[in-house]
Amino acid sequence: MTTRQSAPPGHDTTADTTAPAKARLLPVEWSGDSPFPGRWAGGVSLVVGPLLLGTGVLLRLPFHFFFPEQLAARTEHPALMAASYGAFAAGTVLLWPAIATLAARIGRRSPGLALWGGIFAVLGLFARTFHAGIDHLAFQLADRQGAEAATRLVGDTYGAFHVFSALNLAIMGGWILLAVGAWRARVLGPVRAVALAATAALPLGVLKGTTPLSVVAVAGLCLALVPLGVTVLRDGPVPRRATVLRWTAAVTAAVILMTLIGQAG
Repeated sequence: MTTRQSAPPGHDTTADTTAPAKARLLPVEWSGDSPFPGRWAGGVSLVVGPLLLGTGVLLRLPFHFFFPEQLAARTEHPALMAASYGAFAAGTVLLWPAIATLAARIGRRSPGLALWGGIFAVLGLFARTFHAGIDHLAFQLADRQGAEAATRLVGDTYGAFHVFSALNLAIMGGWILLAVGAWRARVLGPVRAVALAATAALPLGVLKGTTPLSVVAVAGLCLALVPLGVTVLRDGPVPRRATVLRWTAAVTAAVILMTLIGQAG
């Protein structure tokens, strides 16, 4: 006669017997929204990140797309171009919690698309952040030595290889995988899923201006993610006004302090 071993305390045997065999073979398991980055960071990122990207794209709309004209615009309109590229870079960085939150929701029904779409999209953000660093250096050169000198240097080094070149496909492919996953997992409807996929059309590389495709891409990103961000923020208890004010003050102070320390370093 065989004896049945009791399950360890806290072990849910029901989940083991009822879960589909296919689901148990997947490398990841999902049980709702991920606790990291959390509802507030994820929701704010879903709203603010796309809006910052859109702001950056629209501010450089009056100038030609290619880098010589972008450098010339920097010398003629330094504040405007600084705001444009700064907003775009900030939006790029702030999008990572949005991608994590979106992938967590997709993963409830489509873990594979959530996994690979999220990985590729975040890798694409890394590549765009690298490009933003090159943009900043080129603008500093244009400020100090003129647009012609900066244009010559950028032109001579434009095709130089770097490790982030391997991520160019990820910049585009990640959004498409997330769009398909969001539609299959019913996180987004078909129209907003297509709008999310349109983000893949956003031009990539160094000192890229705005084209009609750029406007379409950021408009699609806003249409897909901003309403989702509002839903995420509303999906839970609303904090008291005093709590919001305290956290706003704390975050603002931390950003100012880190900026001052970074400038001093």
